[in-house]
Amino acid sequence: MHEGHRNRILERAEKGELQDHELLEVILFNPIPRKNTNEIAHSLLATFGSLQNVLSADGAELMRVEGVGAHTAQYLACVGELIRRVGVERTPAPEAFNFSNFSAVVRERFDGLRVEVVDIFCLEKNDRIKHTARLTSEEDERAEVSMDEIGRVFLDHAPHAVVVAHNHPNAPCCPSLQDDRFTAQLQLLCSLNKVKLRDHIIVGTDGMYSYFAHGRLEEMEHAYSVENIIGTKNIP
Repeated sequence: MHEGHRNRILERAEKGELQDHELLEVILFNPIPRKNTNEIAHSLLATFGSLQNVLSADGAELMRVEGVGAHTAQYLACVGELIRRVGVERTPAPEAFNFSNFSAVVRERFDGLRVEVVDIFCLEKNDRIKHTARLTSEEDERAEVSMDEIGRVFLDHAPHAVVVAHNHPNAPCCPSLQDDRFTAQLQLLCSLNKVKLRDHIIVGTDGMYSYFAHGRLEEMEHAYSVENIIGTKNIP
């Protein structure tokens, strides 16, 4: 009986005829292959109110719904993340960097993330964006990205300059002492690799913070560049 029902609902799905609970029912076919998923779909929508809320809920919340185990919760989280990333791709990064046309893209890239990540935008001499890398340790409260990881990005893509952005998922955009230390280390790494650090942007719950716009990047460059630290007078 389930097989015939599933075939019929899949045929309707191809025609775009499904209601929200039926679409969620289909999504649940994979993680729950041998059970009627209609009732679970209804329960999920009744609990969370919409498809968007279901697919953005965390695992613990999802597992409070009867019939949803850890595997199903993980699967729904992956579907939600896929949809989020497809949405981000609809607004591609501009070909060249400047803060005014970049801020919206950065905001959208971090929208909905629950963990801190670090995005590195590698720029050519004309500020054209040649590569974007995302680094994370999957920690909830901090990215914990090592300078070695960033150095590998420099080695693989040889940027002329970089813009680095990271998010505060549950905090304001104001930089912490840890953010300042990270920026100082990043500036020193850039100096060692002859890469220009154009900006470090933080996206928080209340907006965005730019080290460049606040004049702090120039301070970092002066204090943490190789030439200023060791001097050049005695270097042949």
